[in-house]
Amino acid sequence: MNLAALHPNLRVRIAVGFLQRLLDSMVMSFMAIYLAFEYGVAVAGVLVVTVMVLGVVGTLAGGHMSDARGRRRTLLLGETGVCLTFALMAVADSPAWHSPAIVYCGYLVNKFAASFAMPANDAMILDVTTPESRKLVYTINYWSINLALAFGALLGGFLYNGHFTLLLTLAASGTVAIAAATYFLIAETKPEETEPRETGAAAEPRGSILRDFASGYRLVLQDRAFGRLLVAATLFMSIELQLINYIGVRLARDLPAQDLLSIGSWSVRVDGVEMLGILRAENTVLVVALALVAHLVLRRVPDRVRMYAGAGLFTAGYMVLAVSDTGWVLLVAALVLTVGELMDVPVRQALLADMVPVASRTRYMAVYNLNIRVALVVASLCITIGSVLPPWGMAALYGVFGLVIIWQYHAILTPSAARAELARA
Repeated sequence: MNLAALHPNLRVRIAVGFLQRLLDSMVMSFMAIYLAFEYGVAVAGVLVVTVMVLGVVGTLAGGHMSDARGRRRTLLLGETGVCLTFALMAVADSPAWHSPAIVYCGYLVNKFAASFAMPANDAMILDVTTPESRKLVYTINYWSINLALAFGALLGGFLYNGHFTLLLTLAASGTVAIAAATYFLIAETKPEETEPRETGAAAEPRGSILRDFASGYRLVLQDRAFGRLLVAATLFMSIELQLINYIGVRLARDLPAQDLLSIGSWSVRVDGVEMLGILRAENTVLVVALALVAHLVLRRVPDRVRMYAGAGLFTAGYMVLAVSDTGWVLLVAALVLTVGELMDVPVRQALLADMVPVASRTRYMAVYNLNIRVALVVASLCITIGSVLPPWGMAALYGVFGLVIIWQYHAILTPSAARAELARA
């Protein structure tokens, strides 16, 4: 399998996904800072939570529409909304207007529109891949996303101070190209319905539409095997987010300044905040450098082994980050957790793809994507828990998370258990 053999839609979506993540990282990584300076930290927190809640609504609405009306239409609506709101934010932030309130309203609708399009994008990837190609596709996509996030954060960091309007203008221009690519290059991939719709179904009353929306998601939530994978993904993401939550706070507060490298009179001396930046950069660089290599090296390793070992290494790395105060030990732990991440994530994504029913793909992907929102809440709560528990207690908590992840994998991957889950679903 090579890139030339992939479906044309897929090649376009990978390229478009890279640009989307680049633009999102350029702008959205700094919106909390923008709001904090304009409205204060306390108010900014409430405003960001409101954006997150509306993003959940957008994800569920987009998942329902994509299954009911098609992937391409949903993508075009979402991407057009993102483009228009970036343009509105750029105009509102310009010296001629400068309205932080309008910038925030644009931000609110922008995240709703982006969340609305996300499940359709995920489902389209499933529509045009085969079980044999999915690990490679998800590895390439994972590599592309991390590369985009790294470059986006770098560009945004340089342009944010004094050039935020320019940053928003670049984002608006980029999303015009994204919407145009979807319109001209993307074909509909929604599978044909196996059962004909009743006459007049297109003109269902509002009550029927709402009932269809609720019943579709109720079926997703009753799928026990999917629920196990969702729990595993949520805990995995909760551990990953510790680096910018509890572990970040611990390093900034407790890590003593130390020399990472010393040659004669020259040395590289870091404090906790600088060490946090190095660890985040190390993880990103290693993912970009090793993702495709890992796919080639591990492609013959059984999925069960990859998922168990990957979750174990990932959890162990974060457990070390929770307790160690030695710079080089932290760097080695970051290497270990990145290897675990590369072993686990593509296989888990492929397992998810094989698990979801064709007729409800975007609803499943919409619910699955909520793991990020829940993990953000869990990771934030861990800061409070960490104020009570000692570092070794937090490491033990991560260990429990890791064991639950492996337990969920075992229940899904054990054939007899999987059959029992499906029978009860």
